[in-house]
Amino acid sequence: MALHAFVLMTNHVHILATPSTAYGISQMMQSLGRYYVRNINMKYKRSGTLWEGRFKSTLVQSDLYFVSVMRYIALNLVRANMVQLVAEYPWSSFQHKGLGKKIELITSHSTYKALASQKRERLQAYIQLFDQQIVEHTIQEIRDATNKSWVLGDAVFKRQIEEQLDRSCSPYQRGGDHESEKYKETRGKADLVKINFKFTLTP
Repeated sequence: MALHAFVLMTNHVHILATPSTAYGISQMMQSLGRYYVRNINMKYKRSGTLWEGRFKSTLVQSDLYFVSVMRYIALNLVRANMVQLVAEYPWSSFQHKGLGKKIELITSHSTYKALASQKRERLQAYIQLFDQQIVEHTIQEIRDATNKSWVLGDAVFKRQIEEQLDRSCSPYQRGGDHESEKYKETRGKADLVKINFKFTLTP
């Protein structure tokens, strides 16, 4: 699993990642459920589940949407009025990609590396991506794709995925087979997966 971007919000987390296997995302979430929840329960002397519902994910066309999703994830902090500037928040991959603070879990995607050939220039180019807010249309497009299990990409990319799955990917039709073996296999081969899941913590 290659983790490219993340932000830890107060009650959920956003992740941009590339799975190395068809079941990489599911296995990561199972691991979180098995170890992280157990440690939280022990620390806070609680019991039961921590996550609220199943995680949500979407296939992302990297060459067209990678930067937009990366910005969307970091700017959640500003949209939620948690900070005025993304750089103020310590629990975000912006610390690594924009400020140069090493985070061992981060793997730089080729799209990020293409921002500049040298590290210093790359950090500056990344920071400049946040000079302006994302347009509302793009925000809604990313939200819809994630929440409704649609593919995030252009018409050609969506058609390619639809041909592999033999079903519509935009919009996702109710009662479909998004958990079929064929879907899981294709999801693992896609460039990127963005995950959004919420959790609750009770005394």
